[in-house]
Amino acid sequence: MSDDMSRPLVRGRGGVGDSWHLEAPMSELQPPLIGILGTGDFARSLAGRLVGSGYQVVVGSRNPKRCSSLFPEETEVTSQMEAATHADLIFIAVFPEHHSSLLQLKQAMAGKTLVDVSNGLRMNCDGPSNASRLADMFPESSVVKGFNTLSAWTLQMGPRDGSRQVFLCSDDHRAKLSVMQLCQRMGFIPVDYGLLSSALDVENLPFHLFPSWHVPVLGLFFLFVFFYLYNFIRDVLHPYVTKGKNVFYKLPIDTVNVTLPCVALVMLSLVYLPGVVASIVQLWRGTKYRRFPPWLDQWLLRRKQLGLCSFLCAALHAIYSLSLPMRKSARYKLINTAYKQVKDGVEDSWQEEEVWRMELYVSAGILALGLLCLLAVTSLPSVSNAVNWREFTFVQSSLGYCALFMATLHTLLFGWDRAFKADEYQFLLPPTFMLVLLLPLTVLVGRLTLLLPCIALRLKKIRRGWETSQHVRFMSLEEEDDCRGGLEGVSNV
Repeated sequence: MSDDMSRPLVRGRGGVGDSWHLEAPMSELQPPLIGILGTGDFARSLAGRLVGSGYQVVVGSRNPKRCSSLFPEETEVTSQMEAATHADLIFIAVFPEHHSSLLQLKQAMAGKTLVDVSNGLRMNCDGPSNASRLADMFPESSVVKGFNTLSAWTLQMGPRDGSRQVFLCSDDHRAKLSVMQLCQRMGFIPVDYGLLSSALDVENLPFHLFPSWHVPVLGLFFLFVFFYLYNFIRDVLHPYVTKGKNVFYKLPIDTVNVTLPCVALVMLSLVYLPGVVASIVQLWRGTKYRRFPPWLDQWLLRRKQLGLCSFLCAALHAIYSLSLPMRKSARYKLINTAYKQVKDGVEDSWQEEEVWRMELYVSAGILALGLLCLLAVTSLPSVSNAVNWREFTFVQSSLGYCALFMATLHTLLFGWDRAFKADEYQFLLPPTFMLVLLLPLTVLVGRLTLLLPCIALRLKKIRRGWETSQHVRFMSLEEEDDCRGGLEGVSNV
């Protein structure tokens, strides 16, 4: 009886093609032999993932003996020429500056699919792409760009611990389809990115650092700086200049805690303001078939990021507010106030109006934060994919406006009657909440205006295709049925 373990992992078969395959019963369907040129971290992780997915893998290396111990036992490590000759699909896992060293394999890789997984050192906006250069070097091969957006860690741990999308592009549809099938078998989601001319965009993807977050984060930063300086002038600098009172201890917590809700409410208003502006633009133009201005189009695309920035500020505001009683300054103030009341003979300091204001103010804030939490959770892809469009729209639009209303009410209750007191205008500057309320009140009034029947009906007709210049009359379902019945009667006559 022969020893099965003594047989080689990969063996040649005589006859036409002389391809390599793993030992297996002839009745079983043999998967394609995958070749990997390169022995770096990415190549080792890729080999492990391919073997775990049931593929036969052969690795081409300049020093096979030195690198064989770095790869799984099921993988055959051999020379680059042998791997390129016998593999059916080849991953080019070498740095792009070393692609020229593979020219000696040009004849061996002719007619085969080459998957370029390389990335540049920096973002390339001028071109050509690494994949295009590789295609020029090997014109008789089919080059597919892909897997460059996956890290070695993602390949090693599997799609559950990283991004599952693999962007692919190629001029050969069959080659791209075969790589797509390989992606699906490995547990990833292939995304068709078109022809190989799109390879430059695919190669630049790993260098993008939250491109859709730049403007919202900058807006968050500038709003925070503006309101922080405004509150500093009113609450810290004014007492120091007019009364010589040192309250600079407020800067780390008090001033930040007053600034955060201002930024949160303004950012939340910026989420729903572009929708109101877009409706006004459509009503003014009388059609939906004209593109919005670029600034409005980009604004509409950034609403999710603006909303999450608003939620961040609101959550931080809640945490800061809960920490206020823990400060030494708050304890000293409480003791001083109690001592003063005892000294003045005040037995009951209860103020009914202030009690009600605080109760309503805190309650509205809790409701607003709860609705913001719901909006933030629903914006997660895993959650939004589990609801239909109507449910998603109800949460993000209807409940979103409810969150904006509750946040605005929270601010109004905080202000109460302070806007009518002269001592609240330090340095002739109005209270901060008065500045903050301008934008949300504008959005809420605009939204209520758009809900008026005369305006809402016209807007609905425009969004269903009606145009002012075409004078097309839209009928209701009842009118359409009556008209159809009348036409049928005429035809019978």
